Amino acid sequence: MADPQPSAARLGARKSIATVSLSGPLSEKLTAIAAAGFDGVEIFENDLLGTVLSPEEIRARCADLGLAIDLYQPMRDVEAVPEDVFVRNLRRAERKFDVMRRLGADLLLVCSSVDPRALDDDALAAEQLHRLAGRAQEHGIRIAYEALAWGRHVDTYDHAWRIVEQAGHPALGTCLDSFHILSRGSEVSGIAAIPGEKIFFLQLADAPKMAMDVLQWSRHHRCFPGQGGLDVASVVQAAARTGYDGPLSLEVFNDVFRQADAARTAVDALRSLLVLEESAGLSEPPAPSLPTGFAFAELATPDTEPVRAVLDALGFARTGRHTSKPVELWEQGAARILLNSGAGSRRYGPALAAVGLETPDPAQAAHRAEALLAPVVPRRRAPVDAPLDAVAAPDGTELFFCRTGRPDHPSWTGDFEPAPATRHQAGHVERIDHVALTQPWHQFDEAVLFHRGVLGLTVHESLDLADPYGLFRSRAVAAPGGGVRLALNVAPGPGADGQMLQHIALATDDVIAAAREARARGAALLPIPANYYDDLAARHDLDPRLLDALRESGVLYDRDEHGEFLHCYTATVGRVFFELVQRTGGHQGYGALNAGIRLAAQYAHQHRP
Repeated sequence: MADPQPSAARLGARKSIATVSLSGPLSEKLTAIAAAGFDGVEIFENDLLGTVLSPEEIRARCADLGLAIDLYQPMRDVEAVPEDVFVRNLRRAERKFDVMRRLGADLLLVCSSVDPRALDDDALAAEQLHRLAGRAQEHGIRIAYEALAWGRHVDTYDHAWRIVEQAGHPALGTCLDSFHILSRGSEVSGIAAIPGEKIFFLQLADAPKMAMDVLQWSRHHRCFPGQGGLDVASVVQAAARTGYDGPLSLEVFNDVFRQADAARTAVDALRSLLVLEESAGLSEPPAPSLPTGFAFAELATPDTEPVRAVLDALGFARTGRHTSKPVELWEQGAARILLNSGAGSRRYGPALAAVGLETPDPAQAAHRAEALLAPVVPRRRAPVDAPLDAVAAPDGTELFFCRTGRPDHPSWTGDFEPAPATRHQAGHVERIDHVALTQPWHQFDEAVLFHRGVLGLTVHESLDLADPYGLFRSRAVAAPGGGVRLALNVAPGPGADGQMLQHIALATDDVIAAAREARARGAALLPIPANYYDDLAARHDLDPRLLDALRESGVLYDRDEHGEFLHCYTATVGRVFFELVQRTGGHQGYGALNAGIRLAAQYAHQHRP
């Protein structure tokens, strides 16, 4: 008989989250959870103990918000202990049952014991859990037994299930937790042996792959599904095939999330479940309309002169003015830069405000973005302006879905009237190669999931880079074929507003010639220390003439098995700088080996006497 197919109606209908996943007091957590659109909540015991609200008030508050209390947790160190210890545990359980009655909760999570007095005796564990379940049943409560990955004797889900099966009580089932399963490398295929009605609860969390103690990994580094490196979808699919009909629930212990805004984190959490359901084949949100290239990058600045000077030196020409807004269009090849003098911060100067993405079906892309909770950007436009859908990325950058120059779709370029070009020159810039967006330190994981889920981009490995300020994280997301590449960076830590730099990388056919010409036209290119080129000569057997040209023009060099990557940078204007890049032979990287050199050179340039 074939395995039953996962049912969207079965798993897609209810979504829950543990209160421990968010920051703030319990009342604020509940408000944020409901506002995001969750159906239920797991009440974490510490949140209950720390609130002035009584269990009855929490119950009423959840009812007012439309939230079911799906689980109360945790009860620890219960089973396989000497009889006198277990008798005390039963008394403790009775108190919890009373609290749950007042809360209106009917499912209690019991974690496998880490008590040093616990015995390696499955029969004893089963017998004591049977007795506990019997007491619970008298109160209308069920017990979900979960294997902690660091449990003293029970640390795998299949071992926990064997004990539940041996106990044989209708009020006792198991809780599957994706982190505890995947962090130990357990095979999810064994979930098929568990009847769906005996899986009382399903908790979900992702995590980056890390070589560290599993307890510390769990307590500090879990993240929402799609933000780490674990195959959470496989656990969901396996549970669905058993007939499990409970909620998908997030339980995430994360130091960053516990310091971030609860409302924002709750939306990020729900988005992760929507993307997870799609990955697991349990739902079908609108399909992504994958971006194929950059239509434009928009810089907002009250004072356009400094950016105009840089663009002019790089070979761009001013070709248009918006018919109803203070926006200029600058072009070179297929690269387009918009200068918006009606927005921006005088404190920080020019900043990247928006990116236009060439999209085969803009309406479809916008439909998917809204379905995955991306905030729609309200637009004031004149009646003659081309309709453009836009959403806000986590860092505030506006993403526009465009079809430039297509006769079957109104083009945004029609909103610009021709302007006398600043100069007509043959430049070397062909298009925008990639855009780098620096995220607030507490929104990095949110940004990765957003660009993967909403835009359908592929996520690449995360890199940790040392810079003069501390540790700098970077992760690239890209469309297949590299038509759109985004480098998501995170500043070293809180209070790093001055380091929230963004940059636009411009693809060239000859970066050395482009650098020479830009410098001749007055561009301030970032000086690179001579020590870098001495080391470059030692690492690569380069033609001496090429090495001299790199040194003279301030161009950095990297290569892999596919080809070469040559690049240089302008000095920073406000929060923005430009990069000139040349790829050969199918190189897909971003010059990561040179990132530390760039960061140190920027630091030296900004702090020069």
